Amino acid sequence: MSLGKFLARRILQGVFVLWGVVTILFALRAVSPGDPATLMLGEGASQDLIEHVRREEGLNEPMYVQYLEYLRGIVVGDFGYSWQSRRDVEAMVIERIPATIELAVAATIVAIVIAIPLGVVSATRRNQPSDYGATLFSLLGISTPNFWLGLMLILVLGVWAGIFPTGRRGVGFADAVRMFVETGSAAELATWVKYITLPALTLGTYFTALITRLTRSGMIDELGKPYVTATQAKGLPNVLVRYKHVLRNTMIPIITVLGLQMGTLMGGAVITETVFNWPGLGLRLVDALHARDWPLMQGIILFVAGAFVIINIVVDALYAYLNPRVTEE
Repeated sequence: MSLGKFLARRILQGVFVLWGVVTILFALRAVSPGDPATLMLGEGASQDLIEHVRREEGLNEPMYVQYLEYLRGIVVGDFGYSWQSRRDVEAMVIERIPATIELAVAATIVAIVIAIPLGVVSATRRNQPSDYGATLFSLLGISTPNFWLGLMLILVLGVWAGIFPTGRRGVGFADAVRMFVETGSAAELATWVKYITLPALTLGTYFTALITRLTRSGMIDELGKPYVTATQAKGLPNVLVRYKHVLRNTMIPIITVLGLQMGTLMGGAVITETVFNWPGLGLRLVDALHARDWPLMQGIILFVAGAFVIINIVVDALYAYLNPRVTEE
């Protein structure tokens, strides 16, 4: 199978996944208790006004008509409006995307920068103190709940040491870069780093531990293969053998996990954003849940699902590029 057909099949599968998500969300909204018109207007609204809203919003129509209308709206990019704020859902989602992407990318960078060198050192120095330290770190990272780690970082580094802010987002990355380009001052970039450090560490710790373990186990498997002995026998430096040949062959499962975890970070930032009051999609989703604002909840979850699908397709493309046999299976 050619790479084009392989990717076309993945994209078609992604469309079916999104359709499934849309259908499940609509079904959950349909069976959830409470009248949508009452939720929109509040408990004190008159019955006449509630009936008027039900007619205007098509809530008196049969369920399959409402479902088809909901699907039609999504296809043309109309996700409805928030019952709480009366604003378009797509605008409310789009304005929070940069903060969530910044946090997810920062957590991923933290994980890659720490985990891959740590995994390589751990694999090449087995049963030595550095290996024990890396193994203990990865065990602690996987075992520690995000919300607890976030609170401890706030308490120790934010409140007691006063090194980092305890929450919120001081400035956006795009604004910080723009100020740096226009004025030459790195003060805004420093502020951005200061505010994002603790949330990124909190969100990226589990990810870092996971990648460290994957890198270590993959490197150990590869180091025992004959081609490594052959390259070393040719006199190639150990650093070149480890990082150019062994690490490259270890990267395929790591790239797969990176892609899957990037999607998870987008959706899993809910707890971290809530702990740090970070103004991203996760915090907005929690607010929508408290207000039972179904259109906004659906819009946010659909965006996360779409991001998950796109990231997985990109990972599949990278996987097929690194290992062409995947397209033949």
